[in-house]
Amino acid sequence: MVTRRRVESWEVSDEFWLRVEPLIPVRERSTDKAYVRKAGAGRPPKPARQVFEAVMYVLRTGCQWKALPKERFGSASAVHKRFLEWEAAGVFEALWKAGLAEYDQMEGIAWRWQSIDGAMYKAPLAQEAVGRNPTDRGKKGGSKRHLLVDGRGVPLSLVVTGANAHDVTQLDVVLQAIMVKRKTPSTRRSKHLCADAGYRGRPALRIIEGHGYIPHVVDRSKEADAKRRDPTRKARRWVVEVCHSWLNRFRKLLVRYEKLERSFVALNHIAAAIIAFRKVKLATNIIYG
Repeated sequence: MVTRRRVESWEVSDEFWLRVEPLIPVRERSTDKAYVRKAGAGRPPKPARQVFEAVMYVLRTGCQWKALPKERFGSASAVHKRFLEWEAAGVFEALWKAGLAEYDQMEGIAWRWQSIDGAMYKAPLAQEAVGRNPTDRGKKGGSKRHLLVDGRGVPLSLVVTGANAHDVTQLDVVLQAIMVKRKTPSTRRSKHLCADAGYRGRPALRIIEGHGYIPHVVDRSKEADAKRRDPTRKARRWVVEVCHSWLNRFRKLLVRYEKLERSFVALNHIAAAIIAFRKVKLATNIIYG
């Protein structure tokens, strides 16, 4: 009887690495003999796959960078340095775009019904994109993730701010930050945006309509009443709340300990990419971390 080794959530499968590797800057990508190190240049760089797996380990377990197992990943500072270099090169944003492109090709992005919402979380060490949390007696150290998703809950846009930034103030920014452009449909179809009462008001409605959406801004209680009156009515806004929950399953995102905004956003981009890849039905045998 053949027993399969349990695959850890942070391990990078060969199939997933095939999608990540082309995005790594060329000078760092290879572990082959083509890489020639200058004399006296110090230790050779770690293999890119090992570094990416270390990033996945941090993202999935929520551990501090300095707590990375040295016997498996080597120097934690070297890993973090490469992580920041890749972020500056746009690797993780490109990975999210690649995930959305594959998802769109295989499944088709569910553009017709989109949902938007923000979610707050503690950020005790953050130095950027942080503010007083209005739901926690105004304590310092709170951030907020503003999220736009398609009809299946796949993230299309993500913005991080301080917890004191009201959802409606970030509406235009989030709608402008969609990672992929929608292809012109063969037939004219409406696109709808579902939001809760936090997006009420004429200025918000003008922004929503200005981006070509039909607004559906409904109070939670009214939404529940409508469902009770008509059980066949399909709820649509909940998918954005589900996506926030999916992102929080990556333990490094549940409580923000990253000091820099760019670091935390990059980790969110990796998680968003994994969610997009997982939605590809034809690739359900592929493990994306």
